[in-house]
Amino acid sequence: MFATDSVSVFTEGTFEEQIHELLEYTTRGRAEDERTSMLQSLKDIVGTEGEEQSVEIDLERRRAALELVLSNTKGVGQGTEQEIEGFFNLLFSHLLTLYPDTSPETSRHVTSLLGVLSASPSEQSSVKYRVLSNMFNATPRTSALRLPIYTTLLQLAVSNDQLGVMPLSKPEIEHSLKEINVSEEEKSKFLKFIVDILVQSGQPEAAYEFRLAYAQSLPESSELRQSAASDAIAAALRQPTIFDFEPLCKLEAVVAAKDHDLFPLLQIFFNNGLAEVQSFADNHPAVLDTYQLNRSQLERKVRLLAFSSLAFDYIGRDLPYSQIASTLQIDPSEVEKWSIDVVRAGLVSGKLSQTTQSLRVSRSSARKFEREQWEALEKRLLTWKAGLASVIEVVANAQRRGSPGEVAQAVQNEQGTQVEGTA
Repeated sequence: MFATDSVSVFTEGTFEEQIHELLEYTTRGRAEDERTSMLQSLKDIVGTEGEEQSVEIDLERRRAALELVLSNTKGVGQGTEQEIEGFFNLLFSHLLTLYPDTSPETSRHVTSLLGVLSASPSEQSSVKYRVLSNMFNATPRTSALRLPIYTTLLQLAVSNDQLGVMPLSKPEIEHSLKEINVSEEEKSKFLKFIVDILVQSGQPEAAYEFRLAYAQSLPESSELRQSAASDAIAAALRQPTIFDFEPLCKLEAVVAAKDHDLFPLLQIFFNNGLAEVQSFADNHPAVLDTYQLNRSQLERKVRLLAFSSLAFDYIGRDLPYSQIASTLQIDPSEVEKWSIDVVRAGLVSGKLSQTTQSLRVSRSSARKFEREQWEALEKRLLTWKAGLASVIEVVANAQRRGSPGEVAQAVQNEQGTQVEGTA
């Protein structure tokens, strides 16, 4: 999910010396008698230097010594940022060395350390970022510990309004979740967590991508499945920059929500136009209010989608202003404004001509890509192929006759053929 370099301090010396350093660090600022008592407890655990013990006893004594340090780690300590980072690096390293990463003890201690870091003063955020990222990178890629560590890191970023410095890539997150050994329920909860923090951070468009992943992650038996599907539908309709509804309509969770109040509206955006949206809005005002859907924004979106569907049939040709005005149900004087809007939305590319009162369409997005769209694409490719073959023949003939003018004209024709024949 992310990578950084780990920095370790207190790494030299024997285990006993390192544990002694860790305990001394974590007891800084405490009363002298308390410090003396803890150091004596450590001495009682590790024994006298040079004393021979079996491997089993030695491991138990090491764990007991580490437990003493962990139980007394109540904060980040009184040290420089380098000392704080080194302390947690070494402490976490010993934890992973002495316990399997899958053991309940490890999980309990990691939870405790994450709580300590979360509760530490906000002015220590920079070192907390480094400590958490070091902890994350120190754990095995499949370890379940990665999920709570990364969650804490994201919570820290959100609390400091710095989530923007940690770009969340949906493919990377999904790949990491496949590697981590946690339940499907925990993976779903994590995806929902990402949705929530992105919305909280003012990134609803980025949150939408994770809404789809979250809805898809829920099993059929989950009580949350329909609400996740309806939230995804509402988000898609609500966001002014989302025009591709095909991935949403193909989600099993969304298909299963066909009886939901929002499903008919989704189908309108996938298949129909302005009249159907207006009819739905007239008959279901409570649905729009419940899901915070603005009628004027819905009408704008469906007009742009209708525009792109119309333009798809005119690729390589001139689309008359009158046809655009009729389809969008607008005044002809508004056609150029809507043409600029649909180009800015990335749905259509072309060139306006006031002289011919038309839009020369060079590219357009299909609202959906099914058999009809594939057949249209095939027809355009065959036309382009035939035109290219003709150009090649003209070029070959011109070269045989040694006519540079004919060759240049053939190349120009080929460029025109590519523009008009390509979707």
